[in-house]
Amino acid sequence: MTTRAALDAASRIVVKVGSSSISGEREHQVPGLVDALAAWRTAGTEVVLVSSGAIAIGAPFLKLTDRPQDLATQQAAAAVGQNLLMSRYQELFSRHSIITGQVLLTVGDMENETHRTNALRTMERLLGLGMVPIVNENDTVATQEIRFGDNDRLAALVSELVSADLLVLLSDVDALYTHPPQDPRAKRLDVVAYGDDLAYVELGEAMVNSVGTGGAVTKVSAARMATAAGIPTLLAATDALSDVVAGKTVGTWFDPQVLD
Repeated sequence: MTTRAALDAASRIVVKVGSSSISGEREHQVPGLVDALAAWRTAGTEVVLVSSGAIAIGAPFLKLTDRPQDLATQQAAAAVGQNLLMSRYQELFSRHSIITGQVLLTVGDMENETHRTNALRTMERLLGLGMVPIVNENDTVATQEIRFGDNDRLAALVSELVSADLLVLLSDVDALYTHPPQDPRAKRLDVVAYGDDLAYVELGEAMVNSVGTGGAVTKVSAARMATAAGIPTLLAATDALSDVVAGKTVGTWFDPQVLD
């Protein structure tokens, strides 16, 4: 199946957006993100949103200018920010008469069969009612030693949990490049075949900045997890999601493993 056909055929899609794409100077992207997700939902496609941002949004209310480094302050910022994040999403989705539901998960939840079953049951019911589950790591109880580390990994795990037809990883960069986009040697990759080790790609290291964690390395890792489970993955810019919904060819497509 071609990438376009696979996207058109997807009836259940998991979309992940990071802190840097929805806070600070890029906060203006949130309404467009919601509009695109709502267009999918209105057309009958089931959508699960995996959204970072709680700590980044909550930090200013703790009078912090940068992402807190100690666990207790991170948890306090998340406690404040998660409420604000969900309130903002619900306000925007309400314009499309769509209700959202909050699902907070930890590594322990995903590793515990009973917790996994309960989380899946909740999301299945929300989707069945025409709602949009919004998933985030439960930062208020997660520890430095036991956490996903980034929501790209969480999104891949959620995609597998709900048997998604597609995973969309949104980024500040419009695609995967062979080198950092600002490097003159950088070449944009349209499609990555399953099993490609990407030895020719300079991924760098996972980034930790003032608003969150991530980078190309975490997205490629998440794409590999999802595609190994038979789930195609698209890496695209956050402000290009409306183009994805409209059927335009954007970003980098990761072919999935063909499962029997």
